[in-house]
Amino acid sequence: MRGVNRPLRWEIEDQMKLHGYNLNQVAELTGSNAGNLSRAFNGVARSITIGHLDALAKLFGKAPGWLYELYIEECISEEKWSRRRLIPYLVRCAELGRHDCIEPVISKLLDNPKNISIIFAAAEQLFQMERLQEAEHFYQVVIDGTKDSFSEMLTVSHYRLFLIAQGTDAEKNWRAVIRFEPFRNRLPEHHQLAALLKLTKACFALQKWDEVEKFADELAELSMALCRTREKLESERHLVCYYGAGLLFKGAALEKRGLYDQSKKYVRGYANLEWPEPLDEEVQKEVEMLKIWGKANLYTLEVLTGNEDIIDEYADYLESIDRLTDILAGLIAILKSANTFSFSVDHVLSRFSEDLHAFHSFDDDLILSDRHLRFRYHKAIYEFRHGRIQAGLDETLHCLSLAHKMSRNEDYVRCTALFEQYKDHASEQQIESFLKYPIRAV
Repeated sequence: MRGVNRPLRWEIEDQMKLHGYNLNQVAELTGSNAGNLSRAFNGVARSITIGHLDALAKLFGKAPGWLYELYIEECISEEKWSRRRLIPYLVRCAELGRHDCIEPVISKLLDNPKNISIIFAAAEQLFQMERLQEAEHFYQVVIDGTKDSFSEMLTVSHYRLFLIAQGTDAEKNWRAVIRFEPFRNRLPEHHQLAALLKLTKACFALQKWDEVEKFADELAELSMALCRTREKLESERHLVCYYGAGLLFKGAALEKRGLYDQSKKYVRGYANLEWPEPLDEEVQKEVEMLKIWGKANLYTLEVLTGNEDIIDEYADYLESIDRLTDILAGLIAILKSANTFSFSVDHVLSRFSEDLHAFHSFDDDLILSDRHLRFRYHKAIYEFRHGRIQAGLDETLHCLSLAHKMSRNEDYVRCTALFEQYKDHASEQQIESFLKYPIRAV
């Protein structure tokens, strides 16, 4: 066999002989074009794709990734890299964990800064395939290898790494926010809106109220500014949804600070959204949902000011909505108010007893896991204040478990201190559960 990349072709030819296949049979069995294979095997062209190689491996009973270490020569022609061959090759190597093939290629690519775009394209493909861990490495290579601090590839890579990092680990989430924040305004506008919303949500879960307000304001202002331009923007969601979300998180941050009257202004804003253009059915549904949340949050603000008379009306509304996320948020407010103003809400907790057991389904969600933790903490306080010590200790252990899982250090220490306060009343089983957790300091 003559021509280029002879080792690869020799290996393929040996397997054809071993299995007794001719060229036409191989083409038919792998779904390949016989003419292309003929030209490749005769050295006329490098026309074996990574898909062909995978099909040949399957035909010959070889493991996925067969001959990948030899395939790299297919990606080079006259000392130039072939993007259309190299990108699928890097993606497949990443899927199969062939780092022995990836690293030498990346090392060679980085000899020329222009080749960064190849690495970025592979990262984007992996990201779209939801192979996030694999994509993470490629994005980091782009960041480390890009000298232009205003490069769009650099900015998008930082954004992707921020998205990949988001989970229920509070410390990791905060590091990701700090790292990405300086790049948020350099993103293309269709990415900026989504990025600001995700930054806002991340900081809300972290209880970083200054940052929540800042990003929520930016989100609302950018949404309105883009609306005024009247230019069609391909964004993940309609501008009105981003605008409403900005108002929602702004109001929520003010509520967390105890600024209830200021919060009401923003709640009324997203509960009664007006937009200068007609909205389609799907967008209108989102606007209606904001209206529902707005009404619920106005109840919340009334409850938090100590209005005990509105509790049953609020519970009726939560039941009518029949959404577990809204019930969780509502019960947090009701418990917090009951603890602050010393009244009983046993009848409300009994009313939603089945829902309380379903809150564990939120433990892998960025925002809702934080809500579940806060619910358990307020419920522990509530049980202690009503003399139900064993129930309070159980809730404290539940809260401690969540704080440990989420790396919420301050919450962890607070739960530990709460358990220690009532430790003398704990059962042997409760003590044993408590001692499983390490001692931490703020």
